[in-house]
Amino acid sequence: DGCGHTVLGPESGTLASINYPRTSPNSTVCEWEIRVKPGQRVQLKFGDFDIDDSDSCHSSYLRVHNGIGPNRTEIGKFCGFGFQMDGLITSKSNEVTVQFMSGIHISGRGFLAAYSTTDKSDLITCLDNASHFSEPEFNKYCPAGCVIPFADISGTIPHGYRDSSSLCMAGVHAGVVSNTLGGQINVVISKGIPYYEGSLANNVTSKVGPLSTSLFTFKTSGCYGTLGMESGVIPDSQITSSSILEWPNQTGEVNIWKPENARLKRVGPPWAALISDEHQWLQIDLNKEKKITGIITTGSTLAEYYYYVSAYRILYSDDAQKWTVYREPGMDKDKIFQGNTELYQEVRNNFIPPIIARFFRINPLKWHQKIAMKVELLGCQFSIGRAPKITLPPPPLPPQNKNDEKNADFIDDFINSVKTSLQTDKTTFTPEIKNTTVTPSVTKDVALAAVLVPVLVMVFTTLILILVCAWHWRNRKKKSEGTYDLPYWDRAGWWKGMKQFLPTKSAEHEETPVRYSSSEISHLRPREVPTMLQSESAEYAQPLVGGIVGTLHQRSTFKPEEGKEASYADLDPYNSPIQEVYHAYAEPLPITGPEYATPIIMDMSSHPSTPLGVPSISTFKAAGNQAPPLVGTCSKLLSRTDSASSAQALYDIPKGQLGPGSADELVYQVPQSLALSTGSKDE
Repeated sequence: DGCGHTVLGPESGTLASINYPRTSPNSTVCEWEIRVKPGQRVQLKFGDFDIDDSDSCHSSYLRVHNGIGPNRTEIGKFCGFGFQMDGLITSKSNEVTVQFMSGIHISGRGFLAAYSTTDKSDLITCLDNASHFSEPEFNKYCPAGCVIPFADISGTIPHGYRDSSSLCMAGVHAGVVSNTLGGQINVVISKGIPYYEGSLANNVTSKVGPLSTSLFTFKTSGCYGTLGMESGVIPDSQITSSSILEWPNQTGEVNIWKPENARLKRVGPPWAALISDEHQWLQIDLNKEKKITGIITTGSTLAEYYYYVSAYRILYSDDAQKWTVYREPGMDKDKIFQGNTELYQEVRNNFIPPIIARFFRINPLKWHQKIAMKVELLGCQFSIGRAPKITLPPPPLPPQNKNDEKNADFIDDFINSVKTSLQTDKTTFTPEIKNTTVTPSVTKDVALAAVLVPVLVMVFTTLILILVCAWHWRNRKKKSEGTYDLPYWDRAGWWKGMKQFLPTKSAEHEETPVRYSSSEISHLRPREVPTMLQSESAEYAQPLVGGIVGTLHQRSTFKPEEGKEASYADLDPYNSPIQEVYHAYAEPLPITGPEYATPIIMDMSSHPSTPLGVPSISTFKAAGNQAPPLVGTCSKLLSRTDSASSAQALYDIPKGQLGPGSADELVYQVPQSLALSTGSKDE
């Protein structure tokens, strides 16, 4: 009467004293006999140990023996409050006896222990959680029986589990290990999240959890994608049932809850059976053999119809004629899966090992009010090859007694065990599923991909190199032919840079630049002079004239003419007394000299939009005491020649400074405003 939680699996298990983790009752005893396969040994690990040692292990203790029966030998006798047992207790054979004795005591939780075969060197207990390990990723072996009522987990897949959750219990909830078999888990630690969802899966309820510093998830084979119920990949014609519920509503319209309505998350009514008994079923044809790793179910999802299935069996077949009921390995009973506890919540159950079949059937065993459900299957493609046909004697007649019934069950178990032993976790190609959540690993056409991928990479790399080389060659060719480069204006050879900057023109224009003489312009009216200057092409850029332009604060960019030949006569159409001839282009200023404004010729008479009385100031200096004239409507621009023989070449200097000429040279600020009345009279 001293046995508590106990699961004894073929390779691992869990055992605890009665009432653990509360104080065990007085005067109780329990004895566990553990057997594994011959040739293997047993190792025992304690997760918690708290037994009263007030009488020096005389009446309350835990004793471990090698072997079973009267010939067993003692390995050790243990007691103590909060006793820390480092390492493992290892047997010398494949059989171990564990004996717990509880005498008269006041306190003491008892113990919880796990066992496995000695080849599982990384064994942990059901009480271990992620915070006990510092590695960011690690592998551990979980024993069978870790779904315990006194452990909690928070979270779900794929988001992860709170770090305070039991590793092995979370592994059962996630579907990576079986509670009846145990198994290996691959744990990955990552940063925590603010909120952990709760869910029901594999008979384990995960609770809602608050923020934590870290969480953990599990690495899996990846065969957990949806197989097409929700997405519609499985057509309606491949979903059938034993019966269909039909009934008229208050308006007289007939409601038909057909089997194709049994699609998870599909809006509307579910599938419902006409008769609610244990002989009803919902069948799904997957069109070919697939690897089925789990199922998700809900109730009716309609608040006015509180229907759901709370327990069911799973059957599978290759031809829809001979059906096999799903059982866990080593078990002689059909597995009963926990269904829904209400009509909305999604409940997941996983198949370990997975089912390999084409036809899948759900057989409800318990329900609330009526049999009604929506489902989705989880899994991936399976095309490694069909299991070899097993040649057996003709099927026996229906069992007439208990012995015959046992033989029939044995044959069914044998066929099922052979088929599951031939299953594999690998797939050969990506499943033909539109909404598969996790892509399975691929093994087919690996050789072809290994050849094609490097070839394609080399081809694309060669094309890119060719394009880059062609681009560089084209740029070099342009540079050799004289590409344009912006000159530095402060260099002495600024004009050479200017010639490179200007676009290439014909040899004819280069040899005979366009000039304007007095005879060509004298017959033009004032309004036509700017038009002629702009209409003819010239070798050098013309100054931009528009509006009322003030002083330009940059050096001239116009080349002076070679020699003394006059190229442009600034003629005054109104008999200006000064008829001097000046160059058509402004000469450059010295490199070290100051920058001055360059006046610009404006024909104010040809600008009809110019407002009256708008002043235009031109600042320059004149030689000697001669004031620059103002005649008619045009402001007179005095420019100088750059001839080397001319001693009268003058350059603009700022107002108030002495120039290179006579000390008596004056600087004038000549207004360039026009009087409308003067222009009118002259015309």
